[in-house]
Amino acid sequence: MNAEIITVGDELLIGQTVDTNSAWLGTELNRMGIWVSRRTAVGDRADAISAALNEAFARVDLVIMTGGLGPTKDDITKKTLCEYFECGYRVDEAVLNHLTQLFSKRGRRLLEINKMQAELPEACITLMNNMGTAPGMWFDYHGKVLVSMPGVPYEMKHITETAVLPRIKKQFTLPTIIHRTLTVINIPESALSKELESWELNLPADMKLAYLPQLNTIRLRLSASGRDSHALEQRMEPYWNTLLEQCSPYLLAASDTTAVAHCAEALLQRGATLSLAESCTGGNLAHLFTLIPGISSVLLGGVVAYANELKTGFLGVPAPLLTEHGAVSGPVVAAMAENIRKQTGSDYAIATSGIAGPGGGTDQKPVGTVWIAVASAQQTVIKEWHFYGTREHIIERATNTACQQLLKLLETEAHNR
Repeated sequence: MNAEIITVGDELLIGQTVDTNSAWLGTELNRMGIWVSRRTAVGDRADAISAALNEAFARVDLVIMTGGLGPTKDDITKKTLCEYFECGYRVDEAVLNHLTQLFSKRGRRLLEINKMQAELPEACITLMNNMGTAPGMWFDYHGKVLVSMPGVPYEMKHITETAVLPRIKKQFTLPTIIHRTLTVINIPESALSKELESWELNLPADMKLAYLPQLNTIRLRLSASGRDSHALEQRMEPYWNTLLEQCSPYLLAASDTTAVAHCAEALLQRGATLSLAESCTGGNLAHLFTLIPGISSVLLGGVVAYANELKTGFLGVPAPLLTEHGAVSGPVVAAMAENIRKQTGSDYAIATSGIAGPGGGTDQKPVGTVWIAVASAQQTVIKEWHFYGTREHIIERATNTACQQLLKLLETEAHNR
């Protein structure tokens, strides 16, 4: 079954607001066996909304629309839907009671403009919004369905989870879709595609491999659809195992994840602590690690030592090392990693130093040169890398690769125990 998503709002078209609703809806619908075949963004214009609906209904049986349901004059979706379905308004008493209670709790007076949120098209079924003021609306239309919801993400998600998805399951017969995703690192998409070419050619017609590249990581998603989930899993298993085997030299994780998240998971599983000494990554490692729930139990802290004076003063890097080898060098990152580990008492440490550009490169050390060190009580592993792209891209690539380097050290030491 296919669906389409229509997002309404001038703010989406001018870049003032980023559409996160479509990505979330696509994930939730796909879990139910529904493919989102198209996403369309339109402005706050009745003709644009109506045209988008006509086009979507000509292609699919389910249309999800978000946005334009607020109480102000620029929110025209509800009025447009009344005209589209050729119906009048009705007052939904349940919505009106909800609004009365909501404004009372907030200590605010319920204005006439707010009461208008309870006026809904006669042709719709009300989808209660307990998180806000604008309810969702379900329209049955010649055997097809339109769902209209507010654009506020947490309100849209609440209505989807509590009302929309259960009603979809009840009304439609849905297939089963199975996804398995792995993540590889530091191999170009074209090179990976070449290595997997013969394997892909032998995939059954109902299985598909998708490449999802992002800087120096690629997620590979193997998908299959059918009616029997158990049979699909059994059929997919040998293809998945072969894919894992062929990707093993570049494998970051046999899951849909990021380098930082997978590294954090490995540290948390082992109860191993980490400290950071960052130069070219400028605290990006620390920032991304601290986004992981529970990371405080293993991340002790770190230092952003951008200037050489901080490398010597805070991290204890010997000045002769900097003079002889330069800040962007193996000996310097090794000293940074070893010293931050000793100072914090952590089990492991990461250190980075490089030239992120756009200036500062030389013939010997061009822009994109990055040295990364990972250290434990047993050993220090240093490696030189050469990344490309903008300054931001180089920082992100270095961040991902530093995590990969630490993961390899964790695996090596676990194997040697």
